[in-house]
Amino acid sequence: MGKYKVMPPANEVDVSGVRYKEEDIKAPHLTGFLFKLFVNMLETPFIGSLIVDSLKKKNGMTQMFRNTVIPEEPMFRPKFPSQKPEHDVVIVGEDESPVDRLEIALKCLPQYDPSRSFHTDPSSSFRYWKIRDYAFAYRSKLTAPSVVAEQIISIIEEFKYDKSPTPFLITFDASEVRKQAEASTQRFEQGKPISILDGIFVTIKDDIDCFPHTTKGGTTWLHKSRSVEKDSVVVSRLRSCGAILIGKANMHEIGMGTTGNNSNYGTTRNPHAPERYTGGSSSGSAAIVASGLCSAALGTDGGGSVRIPASLCGITGLKTTYGRTDMTGSLCEGGTVEIIGPLTSSVEDGLLVYAAILGSSSADRLNLNPTPPCFPKLMSQNGGNAIGSLRLGKYTRWFNDVNSSEISDKCEDILKLLSSNHGCEVVEIVVPELEEMRAAHVVSIGSAALRSLTPYCEAGKNSKLSYDTRTSFAIFRSFSASDYIYAQCIRRRLMEYHMDIFKNVDVIVTPTTGMTAPVIPRDALKSGETNFQVTAYLMRFVVAANLLGFPAISVPVGYDKEGLPIGLQIMGRPWAEATVLALAAAVEELAPVTKKPSVFHDVLNTNKSPY
Repeated sequence: MGKYKVMPPANEVDVSGVRYKEEDIKAPHLTGFLFKLFVNMLETPFIGSLIVDSLKKKNGMTQMFRNTVIPEEPMFRPKFPSQKPEHDVVIVGEDESPVDRLEIALKCLPQYDPSRSFHTDPSSSFRYWKIRDYAFAYRSKLTAPSVVAEQIISIIEEFKYDKSPTPFLITFDASEVRKQAEASTQRFEQGKPISILDGIFVTIKDDIDCFPHTTKGGTTWLHKSRSVEKDSVVVSRLRSCGAILIGKANMHEIGMGTTGNNSNYGTTRNPHAPERYTGGSSSGSAAIVASGLCSAALGTDGGGSVRIPASLCGITGLKTTYGRTDMTGSLCEGGTVEIIGPLTSSVEDGLLVYAAILGSSSADRLNLNPTPPCFPKLMSQNGGNAIGSLRLGKYTRWFNDVNSSEISDKCEDILKLLSSNHGCEVVEIVVPELEEMRAAHVVSIGSAALRSLTPYCEAGKNSKLSYDTRTSFAIFRSFSASDYIYAQCIRRRLMEYHMDIFKNVDVIVTPTTGMTAPVIPRDALKSGETNFQVTAYLMRFVVAANLLGFPAISVPVGYDKEGLPIGLQIMGRPWAEATVLALAAAVEELAPVTKKPSVFHDVLNTNKSPY
């Protein structure tokens, strides 16, 4: 008879006896012809099952799912106990209009004189333009939204957005951008801008509906089977604030990848190093912000897909609490790990976009009982008065499990500065069952993807998916109903562990990724690749926020010796976006000077403006 393991109840586990196990993925790295051959074998009856079963057994998933007894009941979506109120915050109502919420958010920002930004020495250190810089330039008639629009359009068309080497967008309509920009320009000429976001250029990931554009999810065919009749809820909120929506951003097909590779439309390149990946799946969203073409973008995050590319591209990416943003009108609608969140070049811009798009669906309000959203008081440059009282949880063995010590060292340097400058306390913690957590996440997100796409695949669309998506789906199809239930039992165990950790700390800090931007293999541009080792490094620290629904943010903290960005992840208690944002703002103030990406476009250079 085979052996089996019985887990003790989570509340009986002695975490002092937990031993950290470094992740060791056993799977081939394939590109080109060998990759195509491998996928065809995966999809061959009997042979494919043997290959998948072997991969799962080598990586411990068979024993984990089939030979383990778990005492906990399943938790099919994140469910949170009641939370203590956050300190030094401003409470806002979900039923307030996005414009009203933006006015409140603006009052929470530190004092700032945008006029000084337009009179600085061009040779001084690089920094991104803020949303408040654009608003000042428009109000002062230094430029106009229509003028900035023409610069953006010319750059996108010059780059041939649907081809290499810089395919930021999948869908783009210059006439639609001009129409929005002209309307915004008229409002400024009349002295009646709608909000701070009026005239601000925003890109929308290709799995979020933005009428009149189609939603393809990075595929070549989904838009033919799924029509878009109106904006998604979050896009409609941005539009109501006067934001100018550029188009649909490139992405890893169906969101089933962490590099951003897309052989259908060309792989978006990292603005800091065009021979490297942006990270994904919100690849185009991150790259277009990092390159300076727009102030903000929306992405979806089901497995780090906002935070990973934000980290690799040197910008900020916010993952909200599960249920904090309404997913209606996105391909991720109905999932149990996904959210929609902003990617921006600064924390304050992230706060402004978050203020516009937040608001739970009616179903989530009923089922999740969210606490009222709050904004941090960032009136002082140190991120608010409450920063010094924060306790930062750090699991050192996990924190240091990275591809290069440069990553953990840069993140550690910031923690020391938070302690010395603000009085934050770093508390050693232990997070049990990280291996089980990763497996539970794969089963959860994979099963949801199959549920959404199986009807299309059964209708013959499977062969039209990219090879790496087909690899993922071949693995996902091997999961049984009992595997799914097991994963949800693990979700409950991990929720109990983390809520216990949060009794002693306010946030959990880690590097965002275990490696900086990986090089794109030449063969991968044409047909993709499978590289589970890279995936493991990129996803090492991000999964808990998805499986358990916690808010988290990636904020830049420096660069490695090759000049590639490094991000710090801050993960907070349920509904504690304000705490996460406040600490991120303090980190941003302490981080080294931002480096100008090798691909950067200064579309707000008023010295060139004919306006």
